[in-house]
Amino acid sequence: MQTDLVLITPPFTQLNTPYPGTVYLKGFLNTLSYKVFQADLGLDVILKLFSKKSLTDLFNYIEFQEVELSENAQRMLMLKDDYISSIDAVIRFLQGKNSTFADSIVQDAYLPEASRFSQLDDLEWAFGTMSFQDKAKHLATLYLEDLSDLIIEAVDENFGFSRYAERLGRSANSFDELYSELQKEPTYIDQITLSELEDLIQKTNPKMVGFSVPFPGNLYSAFRCAQYIKQNYSNIKISMGGGFPNTELRSLNDVRVFEFFDFILLDDGEAPIEQVLKYINNEVEISYLKRTFVLQNNEVVYINNPQIRDYKFSEVGTPDYSDLKLNQYISVIEVVNPMHRLWSDGRWNKLTMAHGCYWGKCTFCDISLDYIKVYEPIAAKQIVDRMEELIETTQNTGFHFVDEAAPPALMREVALEILKRKLSVTWWTNIRFEKSFTYDLCRLLKASGCIAVSGGLEVASDRLLKLIDKGVTVDQVAIVNRNFTEAGIMIHAYLMYGFPTQTTQETIDSLEMVRQLFEIGILQSGFWHQFAMTAHSPVGLNPEKYNVINHSLEVGAFANNDMIHEEKSGLDHQQFSYGLKKSLFNYMHGVGFDLSLQDWFDFKVPRTSVPKFYIEDVLNNETFSGHKPNQKIVWLGGIPSLEVTTKIKKGTMYENAMLKIHTKNEAVAIRVEKEIGEWFIQFIKDLKQNPKSISFQQMKSDFEEKLQMDFDVFIYSRPAEKLKEVALLVV
Repeated sequence: MQTDLVLITPPFTQLNTPYPGTVYLKGFLNTLSYKVFQADLGLDVILKLFSKKSLTDLFNYIEFQEVELSENAQRMLMLKDDYISSIDAVIRFLQGKNSTFADSIVQDAYLPEASRFSQLDDLEWAFGTMSFQDKAKHLATLYLEDLSDLIIEAVDENFGFSRYAERLGRSANSFDELYSELQKEPTYIDQITLSELEDLIQKTNPKMVGFSVPFPGNLYSAFRCAQYIKQNYSNIKISMGGGFPNTELRSLNDVRVFEFFDFILLDDGEAPIEQVLKYINNEVEISYLKRTFVLQNNEVVYINNPQIRDYKFSEVGTPDYSDLKLNQYISVIEVVNPMHRLWSDGRWNKLTMAHGCYWGKCTFCDISLDYIKVYEPIAAKQIVDRMEELIETTQNTGFHFVDEAAPPALMREVALEILKRKLSVTWWTNIRFEKSFTYDLCRLLKASGCIAVSGGLEVASDRLLKLIDKGVTVDQVAIVNRNFTEAGIMIHAYLMYGFPTQTTQETIDSLEMVRQLFEIGILQSGFWHQFAMTAHSPVGLNPEKYNVINHSLEVGAFANNDMIHEEKSGLDHQQFSYGLKKSLFNYMHGVGFDLSLQDWFDFKVPRTSVPKFYIEDVLNNETFSGHKPNQKIVWLGGIPSLEVTTKIKKGTMYENAMLKIHTKNEAVAIRVEKEIGEWFIQFIKDLKQNPKSISFQQMKSDFEEKLQMDFDVFIYSRPAEKLKEVALLVV
């Protein structure tokens, strides 16, 4: 039986979970009844390479080469029997199939150790924050990284678990170097890749193979695989889409690319891939292609037929994980960082709440491209329908919403829908630090299964945040971080240094803000990135406005995105890299707060101008603006009960009413007036039975109509404050 299309993610992206590009496209093509198969070739290669048989072959290959090796590599060769005998057990453990093996890894010094284990001297103290299983995963990860180092040194310098030959794809304005590499004989790793590719083609017999290339580290393998198909299966058509071509290949004009690929697709892939399939099935002329580069008359031509409409986000179907070996992915813990652990450990179903970014203004971001600027949310019910469908098909209840920035209002509706359907799920996503994230909203998100959020603090300087057009202030970020933290949701901050016109003083002040956020305990994870100027961002499109000099003036025939630039001030931001990252590593583990900021740098830096208790003062001085009439009422507890007792004192009878409330983790009694207690119990019953949400205004009207009392006096009273503290949310 012939397959219409095989979708491939080439080596290498992630070890722990499928990259969602092929998953999204397969889900869409299911709605059109195409026969589609998908494969994560990176996982296939890793599983083949890190097996007893292949590791035996690898060590034999290295010994046969007779190359001069480092002392570390020689040690590993001496321990080859230990590696070969342990590899299958380690892989099974990292696949979650043999949890008891953790005891051997941690307690019995079971694993052979090479240079990666030397860092344990620095990390041993951090294991106190890790579980026994996590420690074992981290040690097993170091073991695999040792093997990776050996492969890089003795077999293939381009090897990497989450990237392969990345240097050939990063900022490759010219195709020359990559093309030259492809004229060489396939490497040892290439041969494994191509062997797995051959098995896949034999199994599926495709009319077309589509490569999803999200990153520069996937590019070389995609070309190598395409080359193999062209040489051996000339009847199969080949396409490339994904994040790399979307950002890098928009001005492609090198005809040599089409020695490997027939079609290069840009942006949302649904309509383009459908048109290509119709074209190769002779259903439409070539002029009906959508956002597609082809070769015509030995010239690269871009075809984008305006009559072919794009699909709405609500029409693209539910992502489909079938064909992928979900129980064979490998969970690793590379570094002791709580958010990085989520990225590399565990299997997550990938979903998106909204296409594009609802903010779409950040000046460092590619906001001119459709994947950012075309904002299109879908209804919360449809999102949760997709969640339920994926739970059914994958048997997995973990979700990573991969939005550019999930909209707070939609997150609220999704959380309410999850609670309404009584789903037990775990999820996390990316956000902007909006003031909309009140403490109550954060508690609602937590109740629905949200465990973590990541967001861009970028440069903790109000001047630069304004220049970035981030739409937030440092004060606002601090308050939102406090709200998430107190609700029990972990926060990871993307941090940036080197934004145009940033001064040394602003860099040090930004570090001080970050130090205070960690010291107070309202930020749990972070990562510093150096600013990169890209061709499709406002800074890249108008560098003069930001006082930077653009040195990438020529448009290359191949990739064009990252731009070499220089500050007009002459400041070298790279010098701050080590100190920023070293300090952050310490802050994440709760140490180093009392050190001077100067101690993190080996060159003179100015004293911070930020007051020592700035963040603390911001949190203490926050003002409450009151509830809005259209906010929704949510109750997280069970149906309360009212216990009324009477007491006679000096001949007068007194009633003592106690509202009894049970939540998941506590039982609370709150003294209230009897009439208010009776009203509240009935209100909660109505709230739980009401298919539609009850607003704050409706709650107020009901209270005042039935009790003839002033609701404002009640809602800000001590009993009501206690109710809100326990289980009553206004979101």
